[in-house]
Amino acid sequence: MSEDMGFFFALVLNGVSIGLMYTLIALGFVLVYKATDAINFAQGEFVMLAGLAGAVFVAFEGMPFVGAALATIAVMVGFSFGLERVVLRPLLGRPIVAVIMATIGLAAILRGLPPITVGAETRALPLPIGDEPIAIGPATLPQVQAVGIVVSLVFLGVFSWFFLKSRMGVAMRAVADNQQVAMAMGINVERYFALAWAMAGVVSALGGIVWGGMLGVDTHLALVGLKVFPVVILGGLDSIVGAVVGGLIVGIVESLAAGYLDPYVGGGTKDFAPYVLMIVALMFRPYGIFGKRKIERV
Repeated sequence: MSEDMGFFFALVLNGVSIGLMYTLIALGFVLVYKATDAINFAQGEFVMLAGLAGAVFVAFEGMPFVGAALATIAVMVGFSFGLERVVLRPLLGRPIVAVIMATIGLAAILRGLPPITVGAETRALPLPIGDEPIAIGPATLPQVQAVGIVVSLVFLGVFSWFFLKSRMGVAMRAVADNQQVAMAMGINVERYFALAWAMAGVVSALGGIVWGGMLGVDTHLALVGLKVFPVVILGGLDSIVGAVVGGLIVGIVESLAAGYLDPYVGGGTKDFAPYVLMIVALMFRPYGIFGKRKIERV
């Protein structure tokens, strides 16, 4: 393989790994939107909160990493479930904009909590892996990104089985397709709303641990949620497949922009390239590659 092709392969490999890690967080947006027709603008703050919880648990003397990860998942499921019951369920039947504004307000509150409770410094979230990168052909991949790929693929597999094969998954799809018809069939819609938020908590916990392990944990970790937003717009807000494809496209475009354009403009192109894609998608296909056309009206 020539040097140029090796460089291209390394950029694509990096983009695929980052894209799959984006997908993990994008599923949080998709889950909540499919169940409630509302966008959770606090998804990035959920990831930050999960990363912070993980860092605190890992810092406990004697607590194994697996125990800290399970405790983080439990905290995020409890937090998401409680949030749905206390804040969001009373908004059922209100205009969607009320739910959206509630999540925006919640995001601001969550960003303000860490500095006044545990401090504003960046906390490490060390994963039980080595520092030596993994060699794949002419490229290398940091072990934390390899872990991100594995976690994302495993969760996508479990997630797909749940929606396609399990009884609860089928009921959840029915709620997502038409809430009134689902209620007429005897499905407890409120229960599945709560389940969607609890699953979003699981996704946030996994994303917070992986991204926190790679970037460290502080309030800036919440910005990952904003970087994932172009993923769900591009793929389609209500599409699980769209979250995967959108994540891969955004991750690869980011990586190629950083590799080929940054040397000419001084850097930073990977930060705005996803938003260029998002604007193009909104102009020509506002419901995304795999989204339903009805999203255009919302």
